[in-house]
Amino acid sequence: MGAGYIGLEMADALTVRGLSVTQMEQLPEVLPTVDPELGALVHAELAARGVEVLTGTTVQAITRAAPGQAGRLEVAATAADGAAVTRAADMVLVVVGVRPQTTLAAGAGAAMGVRGAIAVDSGMRTNLPDVFAAGDCVITHHRLLGVTYLPLGTTAHKQGRVAGENALGGTRRFAGSLGTQVVKIFDQAAARTGLRDHEAEAAGFAPVTIGSAADDHKAYYPGSHRITMRVTGDRATGRLLGMQVFGHKNAEIAKRIDIAATAIFHGMTVDAVSDLDLSYTPPLGSPWEAVQMGAQAWTRATRPR
Repeated sequence: MGAGYIGLEMADALTVRGLSVTQMEQLPEVLPTVDPELGALVHAELAARGVEVLTGTTVQAITRAAPGQAGRLEVAATAADGAAVTRAADMVLVVVGVRPQTTLAAGAGAAMGVRGAIAVDSGMRTNLPDVFAAGDCVITHHRLLGVTYLPLGTTAHKQGRVAGENALGGTRRFAGSLGTQVVKIFDQAAARTGLRDHEAEAAGFAPVTIGSAADDHKAYYPGSHRITMRVTGDRATGRLLGMQVFGHKNAEIAKRIDIAATAIFHGMTVDAVSDLDLSYTPPLGSPWEAVQMGAQAWTRATRPR
């Protein structure tokens, strides 16, 4: 149940171990943290590996199967068109999101914030004297959105370092998250950083998202892979707001999204990404890095005519 990051990783791992896997997702496409155009590519990779993918499907109940039925459990769900869907299973993984566990802190009088997470300042201080909090139980300071809730392992590590230093008398501040994430799906990988259109609009930007593709290294050198990108920038200022990338796991998808994350962190425009002095050799890249080609596609598409 669920086709987010952990659900996809588990579908991958269980299928590789030889299990028959059905993945149910109530939203219209898998990996809903990226645009449907990239989610469809992830969907296709799952299907090609033998995973039965049921999107637009809401699980209603998990019960013990009747004697004599295949599997020990029965999953009852409803499809988007209202049709009933049932599947027998020996094991069901429920991977449908995260909620902050704040019972102890709330009982001690800590103030709560977005999504019921513990409210902290950029030094990870709660409203309680000498009490710090970090990780999935606290709100997230986002560089583009302000205060939100975005639990990620990388964010928790950074927040923990800030809380630890400050608990010992330091003055460190959490610089803010961009929600940079990457996931492997069999031989492919998908990543994102920053904002998508609807998130940028809600934050007051005038976003434009342009899709493009480029090779991970010079195509004349054997073993190149095509990378699909979606670049989001602000029409009014040209500022880079977000990027999504999909491609082969050997195409350095994680490191390429890190280029975009670094650019967004420092407030660069989409056009300025082309000025970055990035490395090149035919077996590993191109004179214009793939991320730069995605930025150039955005600039061409949004240039006044």
